[in-house]
Order: sequence, then structure tokens, then C-alpha cells
Amino acid sequence: MEKTSEAVAGRTPGWALWFTGLPGCGKSTIAHLVRDLLAARGERVEYLAMDERRRVYFPHPDYSADERARAYTLFVDEAAGFVAGGRNVILDATAHRLAMRQAARGRIARLAEVLVRCPLPEAMRREAVRSLQAVHAAHHKGYVMPGMYQKALERKRSGVAVPGLGQVVGVDVPYEENPAAECVLDAMVPAAENAARVVAFLDVWAAAPPPGGKAA
Repeated sequence: MEKTSEAVAGRTPGWALWFTGLPGCGKSTIAHLVRDLLAARGERVEYLAMDERRRVYFPHPDYSADERARAYTLFVDEAAGFVAGGRNVILDATAHRLAMRQAARGRIARLAEVLVRCPLPEAMRREAVRSLQAVHAAHHKGYVMPGMYQKALERKRSGVAVPGLGQVVGVDVPYEENPAAECVLDAMVPAAENAARVVAFLDVWAAAPPPGGKAA
């Protein structure tokens, strides 16, 4: 039987964990494992993945900078609504600009960043493998564009546009780390170990009084 956030001993209801990092760093794998670990304990968590939610917000996305900004506004609005209703939520999104994540803190009092720190060459390698697997399976759901790093690098080299490919984080724009991220993971550590570390962090962090002493 699933427990609502109110039913979990020692927890203040309504929190958000934002899994962030370079595309291909493994944040989605870890975030899914964390969700599964919590579900195994009977805890219900809403899961919001930007790549999937963007297609709901914009059925025909153009991946422009303006659309990206609007997508993140809607993404945070959705998460804030869950938290305000006493629900717990996992956010799975790169949000390359620190200001995007900082703005979310203005909407969600109890929010922690889970930064998956990964060297860019490793993130590129993982994304290439993931893209190859998706192409072979003819299943691209959840991917902005298979092979995006390679295509972005070729675009940068040749100057030839790639239809449907917006700015790629790590190639066209940098990823801005938050030096105050609440939970920092090493992407080179096995995903299961990282997921267990996040749950251990959550057990302590979510039981502490929220900022200002009020529930989100």
C-alpha cells in the first residue's frame, strides 16, 4: 500500500529533488532508481522528466532558446503545484543555467539539487551509446535527438544547421554547476550506489525543518 508524504514518519510533506547535470551524465537512470527505491518502501513520488513534459507543453517543439525558457517555467509550475498539494516530486532535467534552478527555489521552499557530475567526454560517450540503442530499438521517446552531441559538434565545425537541433549543452552552451548543490554524485560510481546515496541523503534532509519553519 502506497503512503502519501504525510504518512511517512519524520517527513514534512511536500519536497522536490531536482536531478541535474550534463545530457548523458546518467541522471535519469539514477532518478528512476531512486523512485523505485522509494516505491519499494511504499512512498509515492511524482516523476517529471523535461524531455517528456516538453512534448506535452509543445506538441511541435522547435527547441529554441525562448521555447526552452518557457518550458522550464511550465515545468517548475507543475512541480510547485505538486509540492504545494503535499506531494513529493522528482524533477529530471538538465536546466543548464543555474538561474533556472535558482528560480525554482523561489517557487518551491523544500527543493534540493542532486548534481550528477560527469566529465564531458564520458557524457558524450554515454549519449552516443544510448542513441545507438534507441535507434536499433526504433524507440526515441525521451530523447531530444539521437546523436545530438555528434551532430552539434559537426554543426559547429561545418556551420551547417541541423533541423530540429537547438543549442546543445556542453557544446554550444556551458552547463553551470551550483556550488551549493545539496547532493553531489560522481557519475563514474555505479548508478545503484548513487541511488542509495540519494535516498540516504533524502532521509536526513526531508526530515529537517523546511526553510522558514513552514512546509512548502
